[in-house]
Amino acid sequence: MCGRGGTGRRAGLRSLFWLQSGSSILLVRTTNFFFAVVSPLYFGNNWMVKETFRDILSRCAGEIGLKLTQEAIAGLSRHYDLVAEANPLLHLTGPVSMEEFAERHTLESLALLEFLPKNASFIDVGPGGGFPSLPCLIARPDLTATLIESKEKKAKFLSDAAVELGIADRVTVINRQFSEAGRVPGDIVTCRALDKFTDKLPQMFRHFPRREFMLFGGPSLREVLSAEGRAFREILLPNSERRYLFTVKR
Repeated sequence: MCGRGGTGRRAGLRSLFWLQSGSSILLVRTTNFFFAVVSPLYFGNNWMVKETFRDILSRCAGEIGLKLTQEAIAGLSRHYDLVAEANPLLHLTGPVSMEEFAERHTLESLALLEFLPKNASFIDVGPGGGFPSLPCLIARPDLTATLIESKEKKAKFLSDAAVELGIADRVTVINRQFSEAGRVPGDIVTCRALDKFTDKLPQMFRHFPRREFMLFGGPSLREVLSAEGRAFREILLPNSERRYLFTVKR
């Protein structure tokens, strides 16, 4: 997991150091006792300051060598806010910390960018909260996408989010099952978290013939691709041991 390590010193404190954990616990030792602060913090101007999602995203992106413009970081941070606001009702993601969201959702989605050619038009099947399509569209103004989301409330969230994020002119949302979507423009199909994904994958190949697929998953997805006789390449995703981006040639 992306994290921040280091030492600091203030009056009355003997040492300060980070423990790597999902909740970013700061353990502070004074002369007589220990105490822990369960909150993402960083040191700036010799003060402990709570990190924002923008801070965390910038730090984690830097640690994996991903360069993002300030405009992109602002848009990605706004996307986080929109998902967080809607999540109690729509269950767009599981419960995660800001750092886990940045790493597991935003940055994992952005791994797709390396494989999208300039001015690419792609199809995102089952995006839920907009992953991986919305982060990619925010980071790359040359991209366009069609998002196929079967759940009505999530489809409305995606349409509203596209407007809020200023990318509505590059986004089409289709509120149907992918098998009922008809002819959809786009040379590339991606999917990250569709329900019963591996069971539906053979049907997806038939519905979108002569397309390149870029799929997120683990060993079970590898098994399905091999069983289908598909030629593919797998790229280990950042900060992961068992999740890959599988690129499947048409």
